Amino acid sequence: MNEELGLRERKKLATRRALISAALRLAVERGLENVLVEDIAAAAGVSPRTFNNYFSSKAEAITSPQVDRARRLAVEVRRRPREESLWEAILEAALAQYDVAEEPEWATGVRLLLSEPTLIGEFSRAGSAVERELAEAVAERTGTSVEQLYPRLVAASVGAAIQVATDRWVHTTPPAPLTPLVREAISQVAAGLPEPATTARPQEEARP
Repeated sequence: MNEELGLRERKKLATRRALISAALRLAVERGLENVLVEDIAAAAGVSPRTFNNYFSSKAEAITSPQVDRARRLAVEVRRRPREESLWEAILEAALAQYDVAEEPEWATGVRLLLSEPTLIGEFSRAGSAVERELAEAVAERTGTSVEQLYPRLVAASVGAAIQVATDRWVHTTPPAPLTPLVREAISQVAAGLPEPATTARPQEEARP
């Protein structure tokens, strides 16, 4: 029975991935507004009804990998060893979400997401709920309440750090590896964003 359940879950996951991949590919090829749910379902080899069992819209299908990663971050923070500091747990949990083999397709998805207002809106709506999940995980580790400022500030800061790292990764030519950028961004936030060392500050240079 367990093996049957495992096979069923694997088939569901394969179908979900096929729908996501088809939605992304067609949106890139034709433009999001020129793609119908029926087109995505046909490209994935399933019916429109099956599509609707997995996603409520084509925008949700395309943004779901980014939302899934953010949601897994909260889950992984809860699983990290308690002897780790909060920021160490967050950093390791974040780095665990990135698979180098997936980066090219994910980069395409992120570029599309950043260029389509519909996708930006969908991701923002989902992101609010996911940020709450991370804040709850932080509250559990720190013995605070999710209604307090600290866990929510941490969650928002982590989300912003990953977003900035991802944006730089997408727009860097030649492409830079994503994982080191995420590590650097979260590490800087964890350190309190100290001012970068410079030989002279602009206002000092301007003085006679």
